[in-house]
Amino acid sequence: MRFKLLACEIFFREISSLLADSPHQIDVEFLPQQWHTVGAARMKSRLSECLAAVDESCYDALLLAYALCSNGIVGLSTKKIPMVVPRAHDCITLFLGSRERYLNYFAANGGTYFMTTGWFERDKTVHDGIEIMPFYSKLAFIEMGIEPDDTFERRARVIAEERRWKFEKLTGDLSLLRRLLDGDWNNDFLIVPPGSEIQAAYNGDVIQVMSSEK
Repeated sequence: MRFKLLACEIFFREISSLLADSPHQIDVEFLPQQWHTVGAARMKSRLSECLAAVDESCYDALLLAYALCSNGIVGLSTKKIPMVVPRAHDCITLFLGSRERYLNYFAANGGTYFMTTGWFERDKTVHDGIEIMPFYSKLAFIEMGIEPDDTFERRARVIAEERRWKFEKLTGDLSLLRRLLDGDWNNDFLIVPPGSEIQAAYNGDVIQVMSSEK
């Protein structure tokens, strides 16, 4: 099968490492991480423009490597092919591998700022200063197994020390991203039929389908 993948560039290394092993032909487009900072309405508008530019006649499905992201994907739709989206509140779920692991960690570790290789390479706030977010008291570096060396972990430790935060290294899990690319879509993914829209679900499902028909 042939898929079109729109992905936040925060996943650049992770997705690049998985593409070669996917049984499907996947055309990928990485989009700016900074879109998360412009607000839900503008993020949706920019993603909608990218969706509109896709020639859907060339693909069997459109894959979206995004989470709910403060409702930035709410209202997105395709015209002729299904869209597949992970059921996730934010990208940390995709780095940790499951909603359950994310929720369990979040409940037991409030005030945690997460980092991966992608944060250092793509997130401008890492360089501009995290001190503008005083409600954090811990830094968790998620090691995904695709890092070239321990450079980014050491930098994360320095940031934590400078801010007198606790530090923890977590082992990441690529399974959600792998299953998205491999077409292994169980209940961890929302399959949005053509002509329907993504809607927030205020329960464990995170997102759901809303018909766009009037």
